[in-house]
Amino acid sequence: MVRGIEDRLFHGIVIAILVLCGAAAVFPLLYVLSVSLTPFSEVLKNGGFILIPRSITFDAYHKLLTESNLPRAFWVTIYITVVGTALNLAVTVLMAYPLSRKVLPGRSLFLFLVVFTLLFGGGIIPTYLVVKSVGLLNSTWALILPNLVWSFNVLIMKSFFESLPEELFESARMDGAREFRILWQMVLPLSLPVTMTIGLFYAVGHWNEFFQAIMYVTDRSLFPLQVIVRELLVQTQAPLENVENMTPTETLQMASVVMASLPIIIVYPFLQKHFTKGMLLGSIKG
Repeated sequence: MVRGIEDRLFHGIVIAILVLCGAAAVFPLLYVLSVSLTPFSEVLKNGGFILIPRSITFDAYHKLLTESNLPRAFWVTIYITVVGTALNLAVTVLMAYPLSRKVLPGRSLFLFLVVFTLLFGGGIIPTYLVVKSVGLLNSTWALILPNLVWSFNVLIMKSFFESLPEELFESARMDGAREFRILWQMVLPLSLPVTMTIGLFYAVGHWNEFFQAIMYVTDRSLFPLQVIVRELLVQTQAPLENVENMTPTETLQMASVVMASLPIIIVYPFLQKHFTKGMLLGSIKG
């Protein structure tokens, strides 16, 4: 098919917009990575702005890993991400599956309660008082249990379960399978895309945990990664004497940002296929 001038002009504009959007997304990442790997003396020679470093040093990363609280914060964040995401998925599936079955007694009431909590929250102070009264302050459970389930994710998973053919459930019941076996051996294997997508939502939320940490945790040994990174970012710029021998605050700041973002950037490409498919299924069936 021969393209006309208007079609080629349209495609050219679309490509130009995509290139600009891609550059806008890549530029901050490249800047942060370059500054974290560049000796501070070279950063100063370039006026504080550098995209392609001429020489590379890992001093900032070495200093962060050996002389800061970042390694301990990493373990705290990994713990709340792994344990929290597993619990989030378990509770979400166990809520969504019964709600997707039309024979559930009181189904409309339960759905109303789920949607109600989606629209109206308990508020910061009442939630804090609840967390305090059950003794969760200054514990990693305070970063997991208050957000154990998100109503929006329950509704997405419920919609996906409802889209599965009813004949599958009827044939399984005729073979003598109970509901838990149907869920474990039939529904969950068919729901891998939406499960991976919602799991990624939960995991990213836990990895970026900040607000609950400053609300419920005062013990520095339990601070997650984002709180420590925030402390590094707001530190006053160190004096600039002996720039050849020092690892300056700005370099440490950029290195901490890279270390906090790198795990999610590495994991995302492996989940992208499921993430895209899950989002499309949710948008069509929801």
